[in-house]
Amino acid sequence: MYNGDTTQAECREIAGPTRPPGEAPVTRRKALGRTLEVASKVPDATVAFWLAKLLTTAMGESVADALGGTIGRTTALLLGLGAFAAAVTVQLRCRRYSTWAYWITVAMVGIFGTSAADSLHGIGLPGSTALYATALALVFVCWHRSESTLSIHSVNTRRRELFYWAAVVATFALGTAVGDLTADTLGLGYLASGVGFAMLMAVPALAFWKFGMNSVLAFWFAYVVTRPAGASFADWMASPQRRGGLGWGAPLVGAGLALTVICMIAFMAITGRDRNARPPAHRAASESTGSLGNRS
Repeated sequence: MYNGDTTQAECREIAGPTRPPGEAPVTRRKALGRTLEVASKVPDATVAFWLAKLLTTAMGESVADALGGTIGRTTALLLGLGAFAAAVTVQLRCRRYSTWAYWITVAMVGIFGTSAADSLHGIGLPGSTALYATALALVFVCWHRSESTLSIHSVNTRRRELFYWAAVVATFALGTAVGDLTADTLGLGYLASGVGFAMLMAVPALAFWKFGMNSVLAFWFAYVVTRPAGASFADWMASPQRRGGLGWGAPLVGAGLALTVICMIAFMAITGRDRNARPPAHRAASESTGSLGNRS
């Protein structure tokens, strides 16, 4: 049974023609006269996936705020960029999905994305929100034109993975700007914003479950919304009480969330809960074959 453990072999070996139950979705590719199964390098959208996503977004917000307040925003941005570059390099070198490599990269995106969004606050939150929304839209357009799909189940080539991580960075930056926009500019506060975005996350889930919403569209809708949801709750815990927060401070919240994220990654690596038990054929059948979700 697949347990998600990270080994050096995971970052060197390509997935073979057979795989244990619970492994990633695969597509078949002919190479040198033989057929290889190439697994997606992105985990399945399980409950553990969404919980880990919320935790990494919250951690990224707090750690970036703590670094910005300690060493300055510019230095924090450069440090976050370097950490993300190192993490994504390891992720790209892995030939198949690795729980530790993937989620550490996501955590570094959380820190870098927050710092990037904060660095553009000078143009105003509406302006930075519009900028990052445009950037995300361009990534999706280019990705779909190049690959004819935005499905996470098809992230099994270097080009698709680069598109995927570009989209992830854009969603983190956009989510940070949107969360600050609702909390500060619109005056909702961090707790109300967090609750509102958490409720908004249920919309694509309900639409997919009850009304047959395109699975790819539902995934990316929820993925974007998790960022402001997690960041808003992190800001609520860190903000002073006079601003409606708990007053714990960004360094303490960031450290606590970082420890929680490490424990969550270890849990997924041991149990394989970031993988769906359904065989890939069933996943393919459940995924829409429309313009956003056709597999290849």
